[in-house]
Amino acid sequence: MTDIKAINIMEKFSLFDKEWTPHIIGELNGQYVKLCKLKDDFVWHSHENEDELFLVFKGTLLIDIKDGKTVEVKEGEMVIIPKGVEHRPHTNGEIVLNLLFEPKSTQHTGDVEDELTVKKLDWI
Repeated sequence: MTDIKAINIMEKFSLFDKEWTPHIIGELNGQYVKLCKLKDDFVWHSHENEDELFLVFKGTLLIDIKDGKTVEVKEGEMVIIPKGVEHRPHTNGEIVLNLLFEPKSTQHTGDVEDELTVKKLDWI
């Protein structure tokens, strides 16, 4: 029999401090559910083959879109960035608690190599 149990998301957020480093908390249908703490600026990037969902649990996430628009995602809100859209997540200096839902093959910074790029994600 499968061990099915609830996951306390806020408890999982308490298990790590490093910003811009996603941690996997679940897997379904070839997708990972990831948690990430975000603060200040990330890198401009896109995902050629995958859409990317951002769900904010705490704080306000700002996502610049290459066309000049900035999307504000507040606590309890989510946004889906379509595949191929160049974007740059950032915050106003606060730590934002964010859940990502994306295919297992999604690279952290798309095709961009940066000091913030994480190649191996850990389960928590």
